[in-house]
Amino acid sequence: MSEQQTSPPGRPHTPRSLIVTLYGAYGRGFPGPVPVAELIRLLGAAGVDAPSVRSAVSRLKRRGLLVPARAGAGAAGYALSDDARQLLSDGDRRVYAPVPTEPAAGGWVLAVFSVPETERARRHVLRSTLAGLGFGTAAPGVWLAPAALYEEARHTLERAGCAGYVDLFRGEHLGFAATAEAVARWWDLKGLAALHDAFLDEHEPVLRAWQARGDTPPREAYRDHLLALDSWRHLPYADPGLPASLLPRDWPGVRAARVFRALHERLREAGGRFVAAG
Repeated sequence: MSEQQTSPPGRPHTPRSLIVTLYGAYGRGFPGPVPVAELIRLLGAAGVDAPSVRSAVSRLKRRGLLVPARAGAGAAGYALSDDARQLLSDGDRRVYAPVPTEPAAGGWVLAVFSVPETERARRHVLRSTLAGLGFGTAAPGVWLAPAALYEEARHTLERAGCAGYVDLFRGEHLGFAATAEAVARWWDLKGLAALHDAFLDEHEPVLRAWQARGDTPPREAYRDHLLALDSWRHLPYADPGLPASLLPRDWPGVRAARVFRALHERLREAGGRFVAAG
């Protein structure tokens, strides 16, 4: 589940990002559209006031991610658009994927593109889309990512209107430098490590506090689960599942993933009870 490039770890949780996270974590389980009053209750538990919720919903509606619909008893509510459901489904595979330890089968997917000078805006959209998917840059016009991202890359580029400018290939790295050295050129590993460290700074103390408790109150569990998921869900799009064998030793992404999974396992069920209580 992800709406890319929204609220990177280490920065404040925005109402818009939290709403997307809420729908991804719990909203797809609702029997129908989520009433506006319920969105206000659920976001309020995470510290977002009602005007901010309404404003964020309006922006997501304009972006085509939420569509207005009547909820139970005719109350105003919002449902996910088809595009939003696809985005969340794609994100699920990343957010909850196991941490890779070896190069993925199939090697890499390469995106090779050429955009006419007269269409600079399209070039910017294309680069932003690939960066948002976690692709690294091998050379001008040549981007790559683990091959497991092929299907997601394909329909994301189609949705962005960029498919006509890109050719996609599968391949292996057969270059003169070791693959780990090449990966350090293709991705900003120092920047990625900083994102993982920011996640740990915010959420590892939360995990320790929960581990010291015997109870799991639903409202508190919901709040901490939502905030952890809101931070975490962006990371797999910055770090697209690069295998540990190609990363520096003591890569913080491994610890960050463990912290997220521990919080998710401890808090999700109790958080769901708070959501259902509305």
